[in-house]
Amino acid sequence: MDSFLGKVVRKDLAFLVKGGLPVPTYVLEYLLGQYCASDDEQVIEEGIEKVKSVIRNNYVNRADAEQIKGKIREKGKFRIIDKVNVTLNERDDQYQASFANLGLTKVPIGSQYVTQNPKLLSGNGVWCIVTIGYIQGEDIKVRWEIQTLKPIQISNIDLQDYIDQRKKFNTDEWIEFLIHTVGLNPDKMNRREKFITLARLLPHIENNFNFMELGPKGTGKSHVFQELSPYGVLVSGGDVTSPRLFVRIAGDREVLGLVGYWDVVAWDEFEQQKGRNVDAVLIDTMQNYLANKSFNRGKGTHEASASMVFVGNTKHTVPYMLKNSHLFESIPTSFIKGAFLDRIHLYNPGWEIKMLKKDSFSKGYGLITDYMAAVLHELRNFDWTDKLKEYALFDGSLSERDHLAIRKTFSGMMKLLYPDSNVTDDEAYELVDFAAESRKRVKDQLYAVDETFKAEPAIFKYIRLKDGQEVNVETLEQVNNVVIVPQNASAALKAELNIEETETPQEQLSAEEETSPDDKPRKKRERIQTQREGATSFRLGQTGVTFEKLFMPYLSKSKEITIEDPFVRTSWQLRNLIEFLTMLVDNRPDEDIKVRLVTWEEDEKLPALIDRLDDIKDDMTTYGIDFDYSFREFHDRQITTDDGWNISLGRGLDIYDKYNAFSIASGRQDRRKCREFRVIYMKSDKTTEHGKTE
Repeated sequence: MDSFLGKVVRKDLAFLVKGGLPVPTYVLEYLLGQYCASDDEQVIEEGIEKVKSVIRNNYVNRADAEQIKGKIREKGKFRIIDKVNVTLNERDDQYQASFANLGLTKVPIGSQYVTQNPKLLSGNGVWCIVTIGYIQGEDIKVRWEIQTLKPIQISNIDLQDYIDQRKKFNTDEWIEFLIHTVGLNPDKMNRREKFITLARLLPHIENNFNFMELGPKGTGKSHVFQELSPYGVLVSGGDVTSPRLFVRIAGDREVLGLVGYWDVVAWDEFEQQKGRNVDAVLIDTMQNYLANKSFNRGKGTHEASASMVFVGNTKHTVPYMLKNSHLFESIPTSFIKGAFLDRIHLYNPGWEIKMLKKDSFSKGYGLITDYMAAVLHELRNFDWTDKLKEYALFDGSLSERDHLAIRKTFSGMMKLLYPDSNVTDDEAYELVDFAAESRKRVKDQLYAVDETFKAEPAIFKYIRLKDGQEVNVETLEQVNNVVIVPQNASAALKAELNIEETETPQEQLSAEEETSPDDKPRKKRERIQTQREGATSFRLGQTGVTFEKLFMPYLSKSKEITIEDPFVRTSWQLRNLIEFLTMLVDNRPDEDIKVRLVTWEEDEKLPALIDRLDDIKDDMTTYGIDFDYSFREFHDRQITTDDGWNISLGRGLDIYDKYNAFSIASGRQDRRKCREFRVIYMKSDKTTEHGKTE
């Protein structure tokens, strides 16, 4: 790692040091950055021991608080690591500190510390390294004194240096580096999952960004908001009150709440809980703040830039919610209303992220989280929302809130991934699509929550200004659940799902079981799908895609099939080949078919591949398939038939993302997530040896 020297750390070290201590990752990495910023194993080991020593000797565990107090008294002073909160004692005209773990309260603290670190007054506390002294003698009113105090966070950064260092990475490397930085293993994610994970950083990099993520437990929804940044605060959704969040009236003074001190206020466990009601004043104030960046409390109007985050657990699967309710069903009932939900800029699909396991966490190098948090904080000063107009012109049916949400998400992702503004058109449109889909997820559910939104439906499509192409935007969960078509389905979705030609449930039943004159059901008529030329694109993460749907309509009469794919060599690629052949066996039993595979492998690995292909060849003989193979070096991937069909495959047969061998997806192609790919079907006019057409 020759970039960001002194600012990177091996991301698993914090876990090695942390143990069971309730210390945020940024606190530990602050210390690790001082002692372990090296790739020398000996230096790292010595650094870990040093950090452990600091934690062991200076971190205040509540159970040892009295021992620490005694140590301070005996030594006269002692340095500790604790969370410090400050309040103003108006009667004594004095700032006073309290220590979360040490248990001390009303300890006088110099005004200079509060002026330099106003978050000390936020009511939520700040982790600090503090030297506490003890004053002995008689008639001492307060024996504890704060001699030095340093918040555990980087005080300043060189943003231009950060931007210059970004230029040393290509886009894929940078995305992986950021995933490592948030403490996760990028090797366990596809590109879409990486985008969803990085979207959790948007509230940190964009002012007044309204973010919601709902999904199953254990997917790391609150991790970024709890562990990453000293500029953000995570609060329990059930414990939030209007005074704590916005303004507290103290005598004649109005004391700002959390939104006045933090970049991000994240509501954890934002879900329905029995016996807990939400203050109506809080909801009204919240709606005003989410829309206008300001709120009215007390005598005046206050403005703040804190982003608001809502994370919670879902109770049902996505198909269940789409069919029976909506994707907001698990949040507190008081918030399920159009006026509130319409202010959400991005709804992150937490259900697409896998549950975190031991191998889900990074063991590679990433930026020290405190440094990354400082960078995100600094980038909040830049507004790139206008950059969207260089790339896309959205349909006029979108509301101003739709436009604003898309612009803010695009701006945040640009600053996160391309802070040097060096972005290709394709990369920019990837962000446009992500931003538009994230907002459309909100709008689709609004139709189910509030009937009034159906009066002016938004058509999520845009013109690519770089090439004039029109793009329809659809959420992946709706594409994946083609059977579940809500009443508010967009024209784009209906076109994509071919709704006009889809049979109704009654028609499907009639097709499956036609009634004979004596009212006895008989087997359905066999329907033959029309073979058409054309192209079809599939999205990353899309489900319901099978070899049978892709290929059988074009292979129903072929006697000779040639598969040209240079990447049929690994165990899963060979499994794809076997599943392709199994498809032929299941759909065309008792027919003699020749299948030729053309592939490639390196010389030293060729004998092992030949052995595997010979095993497949022998097995296929028992099913009436004459399978053979050959090798040559090439790139293009396609399937050709003797009756004139040419199926161009962007990824060959390797269209599926990684899946667990012990999952339903291992035996069901329709349950697997796809990689992004494209298939082109073309009919040749040339006569073939076995073909019937010219």
